[in-house]
Amino acid sequence: MMHTPERMFLWRRFTLREGILLGFCATFIILARAGLRLHLHLPGHVMFFTMFFFLLARGCVPKTGSATLVGLIVSLASFLLGMGTKGPAVFVKFLLPALLVDCAGYIFPAFVTSVVACVLVGSVSAAVRALSDTWIEWLSGMDTEIVLQKTIITASLFALYAGLSALAVPSIIRRLQRNGLIDQGEDEKR
Repeated sequence: MMHTPERMFLWRRFTLREGILLGFCATFIILARAGLRLHLHLPGHVMFFTMFFFLLARGCVPKTGSATLVGLIVSLASFLLGMGTKGPAVFVKFLLPALLVDCAGYIFPAFVTSVVACVLVGSVSAAVRALSDTWIEWLSGMDTEIVLQKTIITASLFALYAGLSALAVPSIIRRLQRNGLIDQGEDEKR
């Protein structure tokens, strides 16, 4: 089966308007991360804006790969700006939740207009993102019980903040659709 150039590259699936919108979502995640470098001593507070913009990107551009593209842009920018303390592991931190958002959108394309589904997807994606640090701590030789307790606490807080931010996404998406600013179309499957 021969693949056309349009099918080979993820970014060719998006129009210029959609690409700009996804770029803005990625930019806002980076700005929120840079602005929230304050030491609030609240683990997971950065997931509030991260998951909000991943879900908003998926809702505004209902195509497979939209959240993943935002995650890739954020990962690259974070890596290049030195915002990640764990080096290349920053790619896992952003791509993993973005992939989960896109998987949920592929299975249930209208999940971003449902409060319950949006909160569920956001919370699960953020909790899985919290698990990405576990393997680094485990490989570094930390006690398994301490790693498990830290992972449970971190995943719970990540899920809480992501769930709170996800509450706002369905009303924003519905309002944008009602005003004709974004398409109401189903996920484009190629």
